[in-house]
Amino acid sequence: MTTHIGMLLFPRLTQLDLTGPYEVFAQLPDTRVHLIAHKMETVASAYGMAFVPDTSFDDCPPLDVLFVPGGPGITGAIESAPTLDFLRRSAAAARYVTSVCTGALVLGAAGLLTGYRATTHWLSLDLLPIVGAIPVPERIVIDGNRITGAGVTAGIDFGLVVAAQLFGEDAARSIQLMMEYDPAPPFHSGSPRTASAALVARITERMREVQEDRKRLLAAAFARQP
Repeated sequence: MTTHIGMLLFPRLTQLDLTGPYEVFAQLPDTRVHLIAHKMETVASAYGMAFVPDTSFDDCPPLDVLFVPGGPGITGAIESAPTLDFLRRSAAAARYVTSVCTGALVLGAAGLLTGYRATTHWLSLDLLPIVGAIPVPERIVIDGNRITGAGVTAGIDFGLVVAAQLFGEDAARSIQLMMEYDPAPPFHSGSPRTASAALVARITERMREVQEDRKRLLAAAFARQP
């Protein structure tokens, strides 16, 4: 039986949120990965990389895994009633409801993380309670059939965790080896726990206005739930 994984596309998504897990999912046995968009039109990522959807909201089959990436474009996704409606419909029958980075905020806006432990990009952890989720500052969080990953590069870790859930650890380990996924970052600044306090403060201040806008947007979207 074919496993169906649906990956949401929307304008200005962060491409690595999508392509990290995609690289893992595409190597799973008997699996079809769907790139899903509201309309069958090319979707540009935040930095211009183009993605071509192969499935529309209307034509999407029942999914075993529903996945939402993050990125600057989550504002549009959160304000899109068709997108949130699609997520709610798909989640109702999905085996796993998942996200990476600020994709968790989109799931939350659809009411799909209420009461669940979840993670997201470190800058947005404090936004999760707005949508009823319980923030956990971990790279991957599993709570029931909800699997969420932290920011951007956590997508590869996330993909491997989902692969192990679906097909077992041996399958996930084999994919990890084929990808030669053996991180050795040149700097120890990839987390607010390891970066300098000055750097964390600078990035936080730079993103303050964006985060305030997201707070208002999330609260309004969550209040509009059916």
